[in-house]
Amino acid sequence: MRHPMATIDPGAPRRVHDSPPGPARPAPPEETRDGDRGAHGSHGDQEVRLRVEEALRRYVAERCEEAERVDDSFRVQLAAAVSAFALRGGKRMRASFLWWGWRAAGGDPHGEDADAVLRTAAALELLQTCALIHDDVMDDSALRRGRPALHVDFARRHRQDGMLGSPETYGTSVATLAGDLALAWADDLFTESLPDGPVRRGAHGPWRAMRTEMVAGQFLDLHTQAAGSPSAATALRVAYLKSALYTVERPLHLGAVLGGADDELIGALRFVGHNAGLAFQLRDDLLGVFGDPRQTGKPAGDDVRQGKTTYLVALALARAEALGDKGARTVLRESLGDPGLTPERLARFREVLTGLGVRAAVEERIERLGEIAVRRLHRVCDDPVVARRLAAMVRAAAGTGGETARTPGTEAR
Repeated sequence: MRHPMATIDPGAPRRVHDSPPGPARPAPPEETRDGDRGAHGSHGDQEVRLRVEEALRRYVAERCEEAERVDDSFRVQLAAAVSAFALRGGKRMRASFLWWGWRAAGGDPHGEDADAVLRTAAALELLQTCALIHDDVMDDSALRRGRPALHVDFARRHRQDGMLGSPETYGTSVATLAGDLALAWADDLFTESLPDGPVRRGAHGPWRAMRTEMVAGQFLDLHTQAAGSPSAATALRVAYLKSALYTVERPLHLGAVLGGADDELIGALRFVGHNAGLAFQLRDDLLGVFGDPRQTGKPAGDDVRQGKTTYLVALALARAEALGDKGARTVLRESLGDPGLTPERLARFREVLTGLGVRAAVEERIERLGEIAVRRLHRVCDDPVVARRLAAMVRAAAGTGGETARTPGTEAR
């Protein structure tokens, strides 16, 4: 029997609109819908995370068994490292946005399609694994989620085993392969999760675009940093391509397509994702400078030492220039890209950002982006459980409140 998803027309309109809703319909009791509890449905989200992680666990176990048939060292050293990295992920934010985008399009959490959606969400987590591993290599980051970054760990193993050559070169090279393997697994799982038909063909477009956009954003980030001529507009473009799209907008887009949403709903959810995703990345920029390492899992000021030309930094440089504040400009320029930046100089860098009003300006923009996204959600989604859940997720991603507010820095690239 063909999978039910293969018969869904992706253009079929669902119970969602962008105009004021008609007469209210009685809603099913919240506690009976996907395990949702109260206004935020945290119980249901926990269940979704567990189901995504179970799908991910089964899949990487299969791939590790396959790797053993290729070569035992390949399985033990590389495939197992990718598997472990993927399974110790954060709050599965991308997977959750995909799931609730599907729910917004009328997806039934108890229907036959749910398993395919969960496996597609697991594929997103493998794509995130690739992005994080490669990002740490390019940034030469020492830590990820409070543990040694993968390239650092491979270099440590090289030294420990007394291997030949440069430990650092070995670590970087093997970690690059690990990221490549995670991407291959992500593509395979995405393809295997959906039966051939209109939904699979519709979902291929945003999946394909998301992979390209992610690489384009990373390239622009590196290029802007190397060119040394940051602007606030360019920094926002990088943030959108590198993080906002694949963190929120595309997962919502994919979920909506899997649920058979029409173009109107897809456009509305993408608008929500655009704003929420930018708020997420701007919050991460703030955490990269002002974050607590005990919460972010990364050393304080890592973005400054790496010379990251974020929107926060670009705005500070522009304001210092406009005000003719040579002292502030000197602190900013001399701190950015200095790997030996001391805690005292980092504190001075933070003082300059605060004194220029940049920190407050970015906080205000984050709040505004989040509220724009939430208002649109409540206009387009007439399922109160889904609307409230997505609104809480938007606020959590932006770090502006909600019971499930993310641990700062744990989900960002």
